[in-house]
Amino acid sequence: MRDLPVGLMWGVGPVTERKLKEEGIETIGQLAATPGRSLRGLLGDAVGDKLADLASNRDSRKIVTHKRARSAGAQSALGHKPATEATIKPTLRHLADRVTSRLRAKALAGRTITIRVRFADMRAVTRSMTLDAPISATVMVAEIAEELVRAALADHPRERFISLLAVSVSHIDDQPHIQLELPLGLPDEKRRPGARQGAARWSADRAMDKARTRFGRDSIGYAVTQLEKRKSVPDAFRELAEKDLGH
Repeated sequence: MRDLPVGLMWGVGPVTERKLKEEGIETIGQLAATPGRSLRGLLGDAVGDKLADLASNRDSRKIVTHKRARSAGAQSALGHKPATEATIKPTLRHLADRVTSRLRAKALAGRTITIRVRFADMRAVTRSMTLDAPISATVMVAEIAEELVRAALADHPRERFISLLAVSVSHIDDQPHIQLELPLGLPDEKRRPGARQGAARWSADRAMDKARTRFGRDSIGYAVTQLEKRKSVPDAFRELAEKDLGH
């Protein structure tokens, strides 16, 4: 992480980042090489000590093993984008792809999908939906996230711009395989992982996971995200940070 921008560190917001850059500290490596007393004088004792420890890979917290994360999520800072389908759909598809691929890699799935929308004035709202059965198919999570975002925007009709979108999946269970269901014409059938459409989507995602494992993540993907090339945070940092689902 030494060559990554210091602004990617947890705890470094815009104000802190500006103060560090004014002192010539632009990368995590430069932050790690800065004496602790200098950081305390610049940022205060608490923040200075915390960032010095993080940059130097020091953490006094006790390590707890064999504990599964309760949720998996991803977010994308958008700056100042119009709250339109052209912004929302590719961003949510990209975020859903990130979250669900992590779940499938651990043979996990979740029942609750939660979205967070932050408006231009930095106010944020959340919406969630809990399903009867856990899911890990990218399109299924993305479609539910889109519905939730549209509902949130409908409740705030004056908000025409958004600055952040986030998607998370919680109530996680093991899902080593899909239990197929009979086509009974249930109203929520398109959201049931064992229904014909749900099983087909999960199988397609699994095939894509295998291709990415062999040829790299950018070798294949959903057209709406591949063509738009929208990213939330740099992959170099994300791949280091996303090892958060149970062992």
